[in-house]
Amino acid sequence: MIRFGIAGFGLHAVRRLMPGFALAQNCKVVALSRRDPQKAREVAEQFSIPHIFGSTEELCRCPEVDAVLVTTPDVFHCSDVLTAVRAGKPVLCEKPMAMNAEECRQMVDAARAAGVRLGVAHIFRFEESTARLRERIAAGDIGHPVFARAEFSYPGTGHARTWLYDPSIAAGGPIADVGVHCIDTLRYILQDEPRRISAHGRRDQGSGGVEAAAILTLEFRRGTLATVLVSTRAQYRTPLEFVGDEGVLRADDGLRVDPPVSIELWREGKLVSAESASNRMAYARQVDAFASAIEGSRPFPVPGEEGWQNQIILDTAYRSLSSGKAEDVTILAKEARPGNDPK
Repeated sequence: MIRFGIAGFGLHAVRRLMPGFALAQNCKVVALSRRDPQKAREVAEQFSIPHIFGSTEELCRCPEVDAVLVTTPDVFHCSDVLTAVRAGKPVLCEKPMAMNAEECRQMVDAARAAGVRLGVAHIFRFEESTARLRERIAAGDIGHPVFARAEFSYPGTGHARTWLYDPSIAAGGPIADVGVHCIDTLRYILQDEPRRISAHGRRDQGSGGVEAAAILTLEFRRGTLATVLVSTRAQYRTPLEFVGDEGVLRADDGLRVDPPVSIELWREGKLVSAESASNRMAYARQVDAFASAIEGSRPFPVPGEEGWQNQIILDTAYRSLSSGKAEDVTILAKEARPGNDPK
């Protein structure tokens, strides 16, 4: 049984992580850190977590913590991961992995040098619906994928995470916050990498120093053209669609973990088949997979290098947003991406 400490125990931990740990088979939460001592005591009592700390550093010194899950705001990801690595703790970091790709490089290099496992919490890689889309496209259900579309919008006005609008704390607006989910899911399902990206976005009076909505166009290396639409100003929606030369696969709630996801196959304008996939175990699968990796039974599916590559793509998108033109995406060399697999 792997014992986790959650650094930066906040809304995400309450709503998503702890219900996932409750369903997990091989891990549990024994410690948390939070700057507000009163709120720390309240959530510790709510979830029967025995150890409470005021900082990531204190949490990492706890001998009963086997692994650290970093859920602090974006700007702290790099320092918190490095703190865990220095303490010899395997660390699973929330997305986006850092503020920029250079920070990701530091994190990956430090984990490799210390022989410590580093993973990134890209939850949609652990969904049943995502796995089915990947399998069906690989099996040729739609032929060659010509177009792909991923959207992620939610009403962000008045959101509890007020720091999301502060570019000194957040890696960006919805491009970084939820666009990274879309980008990672497209890379994973298509089993391909984007070679060029263009981005257009807009701010408004309530979005502070970050974008409120944006559209990205990604040109993948094997020819698929993809769009990613993100916003904190629209109703919650997360459709995925893949259009091939022989058919179309759709999942209207493709990036959701709560309701069952219906995957539809269309050909010549007619519904050919539909299947339902449950994603309720996604968060449990994620933490159990990291626990298994720590124990050495199998590699973690999303090592730090994958988060680093996603951050390179995010950086490229923001560069395009600034330049107003398409920008080439750097793909990590094979020697930089062996996977974080300590001996």
